[in-house]
Amino acid sequence: MIDTDALVRPCALAPGDRVAAVTSSWGGPSVFPHRYEAGVRQLEAAFGVTVVAMPHTLADPSWLAANPAARADDLHLAFADTSIAGIVSTIGGDDSIRLLPMLDLGTIRANPKVLLGFSDTTIAQMACLRAGIVSFYGPSIMAGFAENGGIFPYAAEGVRRTIFDPDADLAWPENTDGWTVEFLDWADPSNQDRPRTLHPAGGWRWLGGDTAEGPIVPACLEVLDWLRGTPWWPDLDGAVLAVETSEEQPSPQVVRRFFRSLAATGELDRLAAILFGRPGGATLDPAEHVAYDEVIVSVIRDEQRLDRVPIVTGMDFGHTDPAWTLPIGVPVRVDPRSRSVRLLEPGVQRRLG
Repeated sequence: MIDTDALVRPCALAPGDRVAAVTSSWGGPSVFPHRYEAGVRQLEAAFGVTVVAMPHTLADPSWLAANPAARADDLHLAFADTSIAGIVSTIGGDDSIRLLPMLDLGTIRANPKVLLGFSDTTIAQMACLRAGIVSFYGPSIMAGFAENGGIFPYAAEGVRRTIFDPDADLAWPENTDGWTVEFLDWADPSNQDRPRTLHPAGGWRWLGGDTAEGPIVPACLEVLDWLRGTPWWPDLDGAVLAVETSEEQPSPQVVRRFFRSLAATGELDRLAAILFGRPGGATLDPAEHVAYDEVIVSVIRDEQRLDRVPIVTGMDFGHTDPAWTLPIGVPVRVDPRSRSVRLLEPGVQRRLG
C-alpha cells in the first residue's frame, strides 16, 4: 500500500514563482505556438507566476520524437533548478513512456516540487510516486490553461485550492457550470477567442458501495495500462483508483478489459474505491456515457464486490473540461451516503514565513 505519511509534499506555489514549461511527449508548442502562448499568458495572469520554457520545450516534434533523452534532460533540469518552484506539462501525447529508463529518481526525490499535468503526463507522475513525492493530475498549458476564451472558473479553483492555497480537508466539489469536450481546431487561431459549447452538468453518478478511504491514484486509463508489468506500475493495494479515458475515445470494451486485467492480477479485490472520469472524445454521444458505467459495474458484480466498493462515475477530471486538480497519493474518503469525496490532507505544504 502507498505509504501516504512517507510521501513528500512539495511546497505550495505562490504568486511571483517561476514555473517550468516541460514538453515530455508530443511537441505541440511548436506546432501550435499561438495555443501555447495563450496557455502561458492565461496561466501567468490567473496565478501571478512566470512561465519559463526549458531548452527543448519549443523544439520541433519530429526532433523531440527522435530525442527522448533531451525530454528527460528537460525534466531533470526543471527539478534540479532551485529557481524553479514548479513544473507544468505543455501537452500530452503518447511517447513519454520512452523516458522511463532515462529518468533519475534521485534527482526527483532530492528536489520535490509541484508537477502538474494529465494524460501522457501520467508517466512522469508515476515516476514521482515511485520517487516518493506527491504530484498533481490537472491542467496542462495547452489543454486547460489555454482554454478558449479563458480558463474555466472551476478549473482555476481546482488549481488554486489544491496547489496554491491548500485546504487541510477539502471536499472535491462537483462542477455545476456545465462541461465540454467540443473540438475546435487549434490550427485556426481565431478559435482561441471562441468559447466552447457547454453541456448541462448532470452530476456525478453513484453506483453503490460503502464508505471507503485510501490514497488516490488518478491517471489516464490508456497510459496507465502501458505501465502494467513494469516497476513503475503503482501499488493499488487499498487505493482509490481514479481513471479517465482520452480524446481517442476508447470504447467501453477497452475499459472492461482494463478492469478484467485488474481482477486477474488480484488488484481489483484490493481497491478501496473506483472513480471514473467523464469519458473523453468529442464525437461520443453523452447518452453513451452510461455504457462505461455498465461495464465497470458488470466486472465488479462478477467479482461479487459491488456491495462493498464505492463506484462514482461522470467525474470532473482528465479529458473533460473544466477539470479539477487531484494530488496523487494523498488519502481521500469516498462516502456514498453523503455523496461526497473528500481530500483528507493537502498535497502541498505551506511555505514558512
